[in-house]
Amino acid sequence: MVPDLDFDSFVGVETADLDPTDRQILHVLLLEPRASFRLIADVVGISDQTAARRYRRLGESAGLRVLGVVRAQRAGWVDWMVRLQTTPGSANGIAEALARRPDTRWIRLCSGGTEIACVLQARTAEQRNSLFLRGLPGSRRVVQISAHATLHVFSPVAWPGVANSLSDAQLARLQSARLRPGQAPAPQATGTDPVTLRPEDDVLLAELTRDGRASNAALAVATHWHESTVRRRIAELCHAGLLYFDVDIDDVLGIGVSALLWLSVEPARLDEAGRTLAAHAEIPFAAAMTGPSNLMASGAFRDTQHLYEYVTGPLARLPGVRTAETAPIISTFKRTGSLALA
Repeated sequence: MVPDLDFDSFVGVETADLDPTDRQILHVLLLEPRASFRLIADVVGISDQTAARRYRRLGESAGLRVLGVVRAQRAGWVDWMVRLQTTPGSANGIAEALARRPDTRWIRLCSGGTEIACVLQARTAEQRNSLFLRGLPGSRRVVQISAHATLHVFSPVAWPGVANSLSDAQLARLQSARLRPGQAPAPQATGTDPVTLRPEDDVLLAELTRDGRASNAALAVATHWHESTVRRRIAELCHAGLLYFDVDIDDVLGIGVSALLWLSVEPARLDEAGRTLAAHAEIPFAAAMTGPSNLMASGAFRDTQHLYEYVTGPLARLPGVRTAETAPIISTFKRTGSLALA
């Protein structure tokens, strides 16, 4: 069960041209990120060409993107949240260098422009150490580094920013189109089910990281597989809980203020606090971490007044919170797995 986001409360100048049809397209993508333009058109009630044109326009004007992401824990990897304090004037260069690394997932410049926050997805201890022990510490421009392993993610996979845009009839049409006649929904794999990535999956995952809506034909060319093999392998990885598709909609929502929240929570209340936090409309991501700030979240707000009301209201009422730190995001260099668009 995922929380509904009050989309209208986030509407700003940037979303003035986002009409109901655009919102319905976004809702379809949140539920079925790789839906064909024909399926999107059928659900929304527009032509295939209109669906494709509007999707491209949202990508160009609002940065809408669909990306394939590997769940680190299911693959036996570890997601590390890395915080870097840099000397004044050096953060941009360091962030750009980090953005070019294939193992970084997103990179943001925070606070006064001297703090970088990024996620490093480490497949092995050697890969982790190449950054922590031999990569950044030797730079004179990095004055402090801290790394926190992600222990548990509380938030839903896709933040449903337009979760109320489709009617019940449209939702039923989408659900019906997902399944072949007589087919029941496939059960999601559990955390105890064995999951194995194959070496030949690397090319497929790299292509989906760049464009989660890449066609099966294009993926077949990149992987040298048959289209049916591509389709089957994506389904297998998704069913195993190893692969999911992230819909980047931050820019579409026209959010005025974004911030990272670092909370110190009593261990006995951590799970309760994390689940409560993830249900807040302002929180697209929340996770339990190692370190003194054992609960981390990203927040989206209309403006600074909205942030103040949230910090002194819903955030202050979380169970077991001992301290809270707010770090405003001032620039994004990389989102999920791809370089942020200029």
